[in-house]
Amino acid sequence: MKIGIIGAGLQGKRRSNVIKQFKNDQLVIVADSDINLAKILAEDMHCQATDKWEDVTTSKDIDAVIICTPTYLHLPMCIKAIENDKHVLCEKPLGRNPDEARIIVESAQSSNVILGAGFNHRFHPAIYKAHEMVNQGFIGGVNFIRCRYGHVGREGYEKEWRGNIEMAGGGQLMDQGVHIIDLFRWFLGEFKEATGFMSTYHWNIKPLEDNAFGLLRTNKGQIASLHVSWTQWKNLFSFEIFGQEGYLIAEGLGGSYGTEKLISGKRPISNEPFKQEVIEFSSGDNSWNLEWQDFTEAIKNRRRPLANGNDGLQAIKIAYSLYDSCISGKVVQL
Repeated sequence: MKIGIIGAGLQGKRRSNVIKQFKNDQLVIVADSDINLAKILAEDMHCQATDKWEDVTTSKDIDAVIICTPTYLHLPMCIKAIENDKHVLCEKPLGRNPDEARIIVESAQSSNVILGAGFNHRFHPAIYKAHEMVNQGFIGGVNFIRCRYGHVGREGYEKEWRGNIEMAGGGQLMDQGVHIIDLFRWFLGEFKEATGFMSTYHWNIKPLEDNAFGLLRTNKGQIASLHVSWTQWKNLFSFEIFGQEGYLIAEGLGGSYGTEKLISGKRPISNEPFKQEVIEFSSGDNSWNLEWQDFTEAIKNRRRPLANGNDGLQAIKIAYSLYDSCISGKVVQL
């Protein structure tokens, strides 16, 4: 395919480096409102640069568009790309709110294009392996899942677009939190109740939150609990799945989050000694490559990507239910 990227920041660079590794795909053009950033990335990729995102979404030479911009731009960019018959991989969150995400999803459904949501965490090896083991019944029926996920932030973080409600649509819950909500749905399916608590402990971003706490419950009574934080101070990722017969714990995401590993344990039978196994994935973060591979195969085979537009919509709907619960002080029915 011939690809266009909108956004030449960290994510745009990350996505372009992935495309380099796929011989059948070619990055044709990079767009950024800062033309210098676009030119730097385009020079590295030997492609065109522009400061007008419409040049990407309307180009007849482009098959697919990757959107790596602040959230407030996702709706117009996705719609314009879809209207011009481009497949779209959009970074999370899909929109600033459920209404924006719904418009994007419905537009894609009424067209002939594939819409992917940027939930690369599904492709982290420890998470992917854990999902496989749950489906194989390794820990029996799942009772509950809990997750802690946070980072240190950086000086001036509150002045970036993520601290602006008009640009972001939400705080940490809409940043790293939607990744976790998506994983909860992937492992447990749909939820019926949501209870949320939001706090702003450090960053000057009110009414946005720098910490979010949530409880979700399925019709079966399974519980998923999350805490996502911009005041973790030491980067942390811990995703724990407990079942009737054992548990699985995915820790680390590589880099500053520590070596990625999957810890597994089984409930001892009779007088057997307790055993715990640890698998380390020290080869680096390959989730972006696997996500892109799945997206391109979805286009080729005319199927939904593993993380599709509807997944992006449902994650935002649940996030907003947690916001509604925090405001009302009540459990929200989904």
